[in-house]
Amino acid sequence: MPFAPGDSAKGASLFKTRCAQCHTVGAGEPNKVGPNLHGIFGRKSGQAEGFSYTAANINKGVTWDENTMFEYLENPKKYIPGTKMAFAGLKKDKDRNDLITYLKESCA
Repeated sequence: MPFAPGDSAKGASLFKTRCAQCHTVGAGEPNKVGPNLHGIFGRKSGQAEGFSYTAANINKGVTWDENTMFEYLENPKKYIPGTKMAFAGLKKDKDRNDLITYLKESCA
């Protein structure tokens, strides 16, 4: 199932509870354990400035869009074997749609 627009407010809540401990979204905000996600849509994997990625992320060569992000967020370690991201993923399609909708608004 591909991405479908979700609820941005629910996505913001998911980001706060599941992602914000490792990621920021605002322009110019620092990287944390994970990279700042500002500008992620349209960027290739492993390319956020100033962040040290695993070779797996760099070599994946995927360009992030709604559908690649939808697949990735279900199971990051399956999508990019060798990633150091410890997040197990969001199994529910609705949760992934809500989070991606929020990221599209917050990371543009």
